[in-house]
Amino acid sequence: MRHTDTRLPQRRGARDRRARAHRIPVPRCRRHGRRAGSGAPARSARLPRRGRTPIRAAADGARSRTAIPNDPDGRTDEPGGRARTGFVTRPWGDGADTGVPAALGGGVTLVEGSTFCISETGGTVSADRPEGLFVRDTRVLSHWRLTVDGQVPQALTVQYAAPYSATLLARTMPRAGRADSTALVIVGRHVGDGMREDLIVRNLSAEPMHSTVVLAVDADFADLFEVKEGRAGEGVHTDTRSGAGAVQISRPELQLAVTVSGSGAHAHDRELRWEIELPGRGEWTACIEYLPAFDADSHEPRYPCGSPVSRSAPAQRLREWYENSPTVHTEDETLAAVLQRTVVDLGALRIFDPDHPERAVVAAGAPWFMALFGRDSLLTSWMVLPLDRRLAVGTLQSLAGLQGNRIRTATEEEPGRIPHEVRFGRAATLLLGGDTVYYGTADATPLFVMLLGELHRWGLDAKTRDELLPHADRALEWIEKYGDVDGDGFVEYARAAEHGLANQGWKDSWDGVNFADGTIATAPIALAEVQGYVYAAYMARATLASGVGDHTLAERWRAKAAALKTAFNETFWLPEKGWYAIGLDRDKRPIDALTSNIGHCLWTGIVDGDKAGQVADRLLSPEMFSGWGIRTLATSMGAYNPVSYHNGSVWPHDNAICAAGLMRYGYTEHATRVVDAVLDASTRFGYRLPELFCGFDRAEFDVPVPYPTSCSPQAWAAAAPLLFLRTLLRLEPSVPEGVLSVAPVVPERYLPLSVSGLRVGSNALTVYVDTEGWHVRGLSGDLRRADH
Repeated sequence: MRHTDTRLPQRRGARDRRARAHRIPVPRCRRHGRRAGSGAPARSARLPRRGRTPIRAAADGARSRTAIPNDPDGRTDEPGGRARTGFVTRPWGDGADTGVPAALGGGVTLVEGSTFCISETGGTVSADRPEGLFVRDTRVLSHWRLTVDGQVPQALTVQYAAPYSATLLARTMPRAGRADSTALVIVGRHVGDGMREDLIVRNLSAEPMHSTVVLAVDADFADLFEVKEGRAGEGVHTDTRSGAGAVQISRPELQLAVTVSGSGAHAHDRELRWEIELPGRGEWTACIEYLPAFDADSHEPRYPCGSPVSRSAPAQRLREWYENSPTVHTEDETLAAVLQRTVVDLGALRIFDPDHPERAVVAAGAPWFMALFGRDSLLTSWMVLPLDRRLAVGTLQSLAGLQGNRIRTATEEEPGRIPHEVRFGRAATLLLGGDTVYYGTADATPLFVMLLGELHRWGLDAKTRDELLPHADRALEWIEKYGDVDGDGFVEYARAAEHGLANQGWKDSWDGVNFADGTIATAPIALAEVQGYVYAAYMARATLASGVGDHTLAERWRAKAAALKTAFNETFWLPEKGWYAIGLDRDKRPIDALTSNIGHCLWTGIVDGDKAGQVADRLLSPEMFSGWGIRTLATSMGAYNPVSYHNGSVWPHDNAICAAGLMRYGYTEHATRVVDAVLDASTRFGYRLPELFCGFDRAEFDVPVPYPTSCSPQAWAAAAPLLFLRTLLRLEPSVPEGVLSVAPVVPERYLPLSVSGLRVGSNALTVYVDTEGWHVRGLSGDLRRADH
């Protein structure tokens, strides 16, 4: 059936409920030089499918093969918020980076799981730069320099085949008396639990040539954060053994080693050497393997020499990811390009547990945060549900396996608590007393229960649900016993370890929670959005109880949720200001700053209906809405700084959650303005939304200003467009009840819009929207459509 009435009933405070949303001015699209959505010919944009190499919308008008390499502007900057303080490395950070970012300017970044390699464009790796091959948070290759006849080849270009694979092209320097080079040097580099390189020298002339090829390597086994912060390489001694075409470098006291072997090579000290004779137009090849060993356990090569890289596990997993991705057709090339970028980046950010190779989780961001983060991975998995439910399952299973069992100050572990971050580097394990898991977060534990409930609504199988339910109950026990330590009904946090995070919500920089006058709040702090997450966790547990027929338990959790909602609205609401406090401080005073956190409260449903209109209008007020998105902190607040990490910047994932919350309460115009703004901003970042960007007003600067150390690609920023899409479709499934609620409210610029391959339960759905209405195809007998 085609539905032509997309309007909602008018409600107080809502300015417009029509499907055609008010739009802010759309900037000129950089690819074609015309305004996006301005009547350009309809463009069918398919997300990567059937094993095709994705094609990226390049900002300069070119079409290029993509991997995860670098930001569109060539940076591989690390994010702020996870910097060192004093002389102690703090992997989970405590504020934005204050130093100048170590930009790589056109370098190459390759990622596979938690392994990554950063180099210059020609492949060179220098120990004094944030470069190298990293495995398990350790730099196992700190120096790489290839020479032909004593000279470094001149880099020409880089071709990316996959997030983990690239081909580096270079030429030898012209020989004496010649104007042009006579040899091409090709390095095919593939990373994953080590690295493989396929080295080719091609004679471009008709004359025979003799050359000496030398590869110099070294390893310092520095901790990832020592490298990131420029503190590696001081007083490091390593041992070397060479022979039989291989060089082994080791640090015996750390039980770390790496073996570099080259086919046909002569090995001496830290060099592999080849003497090659090439006929005219001839070609020479060699294969090089880099195999790290930890505690005498060596990694099996992911891409053994002689085996096609296309048959490797990473290649097969990536093909499957693309083949199972939805297909999108849209009029708007910005939406098409940003969704395509989303699928590619999320595919690259997945990491796999070697003990459970079928289990995928999403890492926080590349390259420095290729690790499991509780909050980041849970929120990203939620956003990705329309694309893939397996990430949510893998994330829940992995975090359940790490759930706290004891009280331990060094790691801030408590029974039932869900971790904040998992790290394997020495800096982290030393601080954590030999452990690899840090638990200092207030929100990951309720988010765990929330995600399990949402996954149940999307069609989680009963066996997995029943396996995870005890972990959800342990999480709820933590909320009530350890999260609400003073018994006032609200979850609060205060770090237990000196090296822990001072703030333990998503705004985890040291100054991220402050009063309207700019004063820093003092812990213990009960954050507004955390109470919203707890409310939603209670409601999720009620839904899960109903799903197994325990209606008495379901009513108990609904009653708890209702009591929390009442208490929250009585305590956190600031009637004289018209918004919710960001939190309560140590003395239970409302922290009265106007922040984007209130949008998260809308998303969870904890906001009373009679207050939602004021919250919606505050979020879209000039002091909060920059024209490129909703700021983290209003311009009228004392701590506002548009070039800060959490006090005035714009975060795409934050905006996606706010937009979903606005749509939940029926504020469709507000929600679509947010979606439009952030997608417009994406055109200035090569359609890859960064972790954050500066909060300057669009009226002042007609391009969004980058934040200096923003992580890109970053998981929840990459996933934000999927939540935008779900918000515009107003897609809300409940597979246990056999119901699908869908009522699209899509701005005209994106029409016609067709999304195929949305997986809800056992159904693969297609939602089609145009100016005349919308319809859904693919509903089976066990799922019926319900009016929104």
